[in-house]
Amino acid sequence: MQWRLAHPATAKLISGTKRDNALLRQVDSGAAAELLVLDINFENNRADVERLLADGASIRYFDHHFPGERIAHPALSLTVDESPELCTSLLVHRALGGKHPAWAVAGAFGDNLPGPAARLAEAHGFETGQVAILRKLGELLNYNGYGSELSDLHFDPTALFRALYEYGDPFAFVAQSEAYAQLEAGYAADIAEAAAIRPEAQNENGRIYMLPDIPWARRVIGVWANALSQEDKQRAHLILCPDGRGAYTASVRAPQLDPYGAAAFCRQFPGGGGREAAGGITGLKMGDIPMVRERFLAGFAGN
Repeated sequence: MQWRLAHPATAKLISGTKRDNALLRQVDSGAAAELLVLDINFENNRADVERLLADGASIRYFDHHFPGERIAHPALSLTVDESPELCTSLLVHRALGGKHPAWAVAGAFGDNLPGPAARLAEAHGFETGQVAILRKLGELLNYNGYGSELSDLHFDPTALFRALYEYGDPFAFVAQSEAYAQLEAGYAADIAEAAAIRPEAQNENGRIYMLPDIPWARRVIGVWANALSQEDKQRAHLILCPDGRGAYTASVRAPQLDPYGAAAFCRQFPGGGGREAAGGITGLKMGDIPMVRERFLAGFAGN
């Protein structure tokens, strides 16, 4: 939203569920395209970046997850910062010189960065009520990304982007959009279901939860992990959920008071990755769950 409001363009939109992040494989070869890439792991897309650059594409890439080996190319602008105080929304805000701060604030809240989001909102003079609206909007947009399949989501992310762009202003979208009302109602229902789930294991280092094999659980896994991490800032959190395909998805949050180590922990396992404060594992086998639990409760030190 920030970038396209500052630089309007008629573009093909490519997106997916939260864990479907190797999106550049969907871009055809042979086109000297101009690509804007946001918030997907560079490590998982590096081969396609190289392929597209060889085809003559130019790529502007913003991300805050562990990137693996970076590459240098005159047609690649790569902005990756793993600081736990930053997210892609804040990186774009910085690159644009702060042209659309309301969307940056919403994005930071949605990525579970309430401190940086609140400071940015204060710096731009947003009132308390406006900050609350942007926080809820960011959380709802993040919530819409979680699921094993697009059918788990309330909206295809590309359709939701078009709805947001039609309004342009986040406050107008919240006040007038039926899409916002649907997300708000869905979120409230899913969070109410999750509230009944108790930890299946916990110690001084962390808490572990297991969600049921049902669409609402796959939708709520990420935002509920964020909420739990805000509730108990001293401990890490691990949420496990069947993915509907015979495996499990894990969502990991480092302690808010020591927001490091989540990505390194998740990368110990196939399908794992993320950033310092938050990570996840996709396609986790049931037989690996005891090891994940054991290592998680031992803490992140040394990972």
